[in-house]
Amino acid sequence: MSDNGARPRSPLQTVDRALEVLLSFTERRRDWGVLELAEAFGIDKSTAQRILAALAARGFLSADPVTRRYSLGPTMWRMAAVWERTGGLAALAQRVLEPLAFQTDRTALFAVPDGLHVRCVAAVNGGEPLRSHPLVGELYPANAGATSRGYFAFLDSNERRALISGRVFATFTELTKIDEHELERLFVETVARGYAYSEGEYDYATRALAVPIVLRGRPVGSLSLGESKYPARPDDIRDHLPALQAAAEQLAALLDNRANSAAAPRQARTGRALSPARTSQTGNIGETP
Repeated sequence: MSDNGARPRSPLQTVDRALEVLLSFTERRRDWGVLELAEAFGIDKSTAQRILAALAARGFLSADPVTRRYSLGPTMWRMAAVWERTGGLAALAQRVLEPLAFQTDRTALFAVPDGLHVRCVAAVNGGEPLRSHPLVGELYPANAGATSRGYFAFLDSNERRALISGRVFATFTELTKIDEHELERLFVETVARGYAYSEGEYDYATRALAVPIVLRGRPVGSLSLGESKYPARPDDIRDHLPALQAAAEQLAALLDNRANSAAAPRQARTGRALSPARTSQTGNIGETP
């Protein structure tokens, strides 16, 4: 008999419960004890012990031999790495980047943190290419440009200062900020605005607009639009802020695996295929082209 005298759970129910346990781990909930888990999930101690032991046996969890508490294990890291290296994250982002690039006629780019930089995971050219080389794998430093500022500005201020304090930053153009206090002022202004904007900080000939991708209250990357300053365009890139913000919400929903997210990014599509100028770039995280 299972919990509360009910009929035994089917294999699929057991698998679902094990998945629920894995999904319960967060930055705040880093480990579980058997009794603690049983109480939180409304199951008996023996069931909780079997689930935790089974997950630990396959490496999804790791058991501390002293405290007998369970935390995420090496199999989770390995599977996440496989997903990243085989382009899973890039393919997911592509579903949002393509309609965004089509709608704005700009280059749409998704980047994730990489030390004191953000790294381009996927990009789609909505018009003329922003660079003569692929953007995937390119690193954008924390001190230069909206693409990186769209992530770093929205970190917890203490976490951001711990990353940046005492660092020596490179200068890319005369507009690049390298002073720690000036950078902090820019970050604070960006948060107050709700978006990052740059012109000529990283590349003198380009400008960019970016917003954070926020997952469960924490920034996990940035979504940006980029354009060349030449030739001049009839519209301002900042006119596309609502579309960029909506795309960021759609991408966050996909990353959070929310039930109604699968079709949402496609709603902005008109059914037209990307023209030759609207080309997509995807790649494996951590691999520079």
